[in-house]
Amino acid sequence: MYIKRHAEEAVNKLSKMFGAVLVTGSRQVGKTTMLKKVAKSASYVTLDDPLMLMAAAEQSGTFFKDNPPPVFIDEIQYAPNLFPQIKIILDRDKKKGQFFMSGSQHFHMMKNISESLAGRLGLLTLSGLSIREKQGVDFSEAFSPTDDYFAAHRKNIKELSYDEVWYNIHRGSLPELYANEDFDWQMFYGAYVKTYIERDVRELTQVGDELKFLNFMTVTASHTGQLLNLASIARDVGISQPTAERWMSILVTSNIVYLLKPYSNNITKRTVKTPKLYFLDTGLAAYLTRWNTPDVLKNGAMAGAFFETFVISEIIKSYYNKGILELPLYFYRDKNMNEIDLLIENNGVLHPLEIKKHADPQKKDIEVFSQLDKISSAKRGPGGVICLYDNLVTLKDNERVIPVNYL
Repeated sequence: MYIKRHAEEAVNKLSKMFGAVLVTGSRQVGKTTMLKKVAKSASYVTLDDPLMLMAAAEQSGTFFKDNPPPVFIDEIQYAPNLFPQIKIILDRDKKKGQFFMSGSQHFHMMKNISESLAGRLGLLTLSGLSIREKQGVDFSEAFSPTDDYFAAHRKNIKELSYDEVWYNIHRGSLPELYANEDFDWQMFYGAYVKTYIERDVRELTQVGDELKFLNFMTVTASHTGQLLNLASIARDVGISQPTAERWMSILVTSNIVYLLKPYSNNITKRTVKTPKLYFLDTGLAAYLTRWNTPDVLKNGAMAGAFFETFVISEIIKSYYNKGILELPLYFYRDKNMNEIDLLIENNGVLHPLEIKKHADPQKKDIEVFSQLDKISSAKRGPGGVICLYDNLVTLKDNERVIPVNYL
């Protein structure tokens, strides 16, 4: 069963603008399936095939004579030496949409890309399935708490019950697990973690102690929704802080973890400088932290953190699916502990959002938004409280109660 991806439109646009398109994202988010659908006319080559990988590594000069463009190269990170050859072909032929590539890591290949394919390559990050994609909703605009966004989304909104929200948070966003309800959740994520560590982590970054890295992932998952505290994580795992920093960069650049930046400008000197940590797949975070059923998760001590993580990841997906690489997403926290969960910046306008797992938002939930009025260089736009209430309603002025099915 193919699930239509909202990123398809962005890939089609990029293929008309650039000679090559690269889709990155963590393992099993659907990169290969989507690109096969979009690039139907391209031949398919996977570097997971040992013979193909050997040819790419040892005979890069003739590789594209045997596999002429248009061609889709899967797992391109294993043969970065192909990038100079791609540059030669693009500069010679000057055609668009000749190379489609996917990779489950960026960090191993970006240096080669920036040197070889600057100006010739369109980039897109793909995450797991969004709620909209799971529901078959065609609306694909990036989330923004504005009148225009809500009016457009309202036309094809679908209901999402309380139990469905927690089922989705626990089940996660990987397409294969979503499409096969009979798949055992625990076995699936167990195999996923093993593959991720053995292929992406060990082969590409030479992490020596795999059990310790798994423990590092587990401790990191227990910190989702919190300010990043590498000293605490390093202490809990029993590694040095420099090692924790290096391992965190692996999780970030392989799209397992997203670090949400604090909002700051020259005037907001009193804001914190530490980012907040979020797992991009709540199912993986639940597996690592041993929340084994949706019921246990929604009633557990980390329910609020998981709901916040889910909301942030859904909003991130909406931007990635539009082909936006630099996300206009921040949080606000000052030295007086005033905190706003999410700020979306749009043309100098800040849209403040609180994220609450309860279904009875109140005006006190948005009192902190007034802190933004003290920033003379910023204009405050519409915002609201994203929560488990089931209707879009005005809370005060232009602040709304926003149900999760409007994400």
